[in-house]
Amino acid sequence: METFNIREAKKHSSKLAEGAASGEEIDIAKAGKPMAKLVPIEAKVSDNRQPCKLGLFAGKYTIPDDFDAPLPDEVLALFHEGALFPDESDKP
Repeated sequence: METFNIREAKKHSSKLAEGAASGEEIDIAKAGKPMAKLVPIEAKVSDNRQPCKLGLFAGKYTIPDDFDAPLPDEVLALFHEGALFPDESDKP
């Protein structure tokens, strides 16, 4: 762990940030007294779950060919008659 004077830290901030990102811990001092620590940010995964991967369910589910086909007339009639959704006039 290195210690840098605050003026040096200002002058070399990019290099110090890169060093911290690669795992170094850097102390920043003013008049020889430590006042801050530059450390790497660690990504945390909550409750030990793995991040989701694209294609995780590939091949496990199939979508039927008629997925986007028009609904049958009897189902459409239920929508138009208000059987599935109550009439707006019933609301207070």
